[in-house]
Amino acid sequence: MRLHSSDFVAGAASAQGVAIVIDVFRACSLIAHALAAGAERVIPVAEIELARAMKAADPRALLIGERHARKVPGFDCGNSPTEVLRENLRARTLIHTTHAGTQGLTAAFAVADRVFTGALVNLSATIAAVRALQPDEVTIVAMGHEARERCVEDDLCREALLIGLRGERFDTSDWVARLRAAPAAQKFFDPAADWAPLEDFAYCTAIDAVPFAVAMVPSEYGQGQKEQGELRAWSI
Repeated sequence: MRLHSSDFVAGAASAQGVAIVIDVFRACSLIAHALAAGAERVIPVAEIELARAMKAADPRALLIGERHARKVPGFDCGNSPTEVLRENLRARTLIHTTHAGTQGLTAAFAVADRVFTGALVNLSATIAAVRALQPDEVTIVAMGHEARERCVEDDLCREALLIGLRGERFDTSDWVARLRAAPAAQKFFDPAADWAPLEDFAYCTAIDAVPFAVAMVPSEYGQGQKEQGELRAWSI
């Protein structure tokens, strides 16, 4: 298994083999928790207007999105696990657009053999799922802050994925403390940042709380675009 490491949308768009697209704070963590809470599927979308059109076609779908970490006006929820998990998610479709994570997922889906989300909440399950496929190549893409600069949380997740995919063990004992000090985590501890509740930090740093990987598969939902995919739980 040859392991490649890349960053941002450009890295996702050039992924080789199996791609793992990381967005710890918060998109990929939210997706895993939502599926664990009973959502049927999550549709990652790059453009806000496409997301709005899909919601108009399916009013029961939950429209989730952010730009610069703030909820998109008119959307049902922001990119907040806390906010989304307050909703009744059972058997629902979530339409999800974000500044970084969903951009990388849609870009990777166009070129990679298979795409998984990358997060700490289902880290071990993702490693196990990818290793079970025995791919020749794996590309790990860290989306970083707003898909333009590297960040502590995504780099930590990437480091753990690389170690785990090599069949080695990693020590998680100091991870929450390291993440608490990360620049991107400070918003969760700022009472004025009501768009990033404190509970989101706990959801995003709940290592292995979700027992399955999340993979992107072809979708016939909504607009029916050729390269549209949907995210679902993936079990070995």
